[in-house]
Amino acid sequence: MKQRRLFLAAGTMVAWAASSGPALATPASGFTAVQQWKGVYQPLAINTETDRPSDKDDKWDVRLKTKDTSDLYVTRNAIATDGHSGWHSHPGPSLITVTVGEITAYDSTDPLCSPKRYRAGDGFVDSGDHAHILRNESGAPAETVAVQFLAAGSTRRIDEPAPGNCNF
Repeated sequence: MKQRRLFLAAGTMVAWAASSGPALATPASGFTAVQQWKGVYQPLAINTETDRPSDKDDKWDVRLKTKDTSDLYVTRNAIATDGHSGWHSHPGPSLITVTVGEITAYDSTDPLCSPKRYRAGDGFVDSGDHAHILRNESGAPAETVAVQFLAAGSTRRIDEPAPGNCNF
């Protein structure tokens, strides 16, 4: 009897473990990403400032520092009408520019699932530290160009499960 209970408990645990695997990623739909270029950069230490007398009221600077070799990707994304990228993240920051149409971005960290709309010519930064999805809800084709800074050898895109904060 004791052996039977032990066998039943072990079977239950195996069934539970098999059914409680990781959540499945959300596949893209109507979304095509084509890598245009890739550059490899040795460690960077860039600190550029513009503070000329003619620019007294304006000051522009940029700082970029990496500890090791980096990969820089330039990727063109096409998003069909009603298409989307699927929920995903990146292991580094991305500078995204909308080049055609309009896209709507949603972040996994926003409990209200607030849409952020970007039109052709708009740019935004994805820090890469959370899942997000880009959707084309505009009724017309849309395209973006993403410039990504990643540690050398990193996977460019990590598919993620739907976080549950949006109802789509």
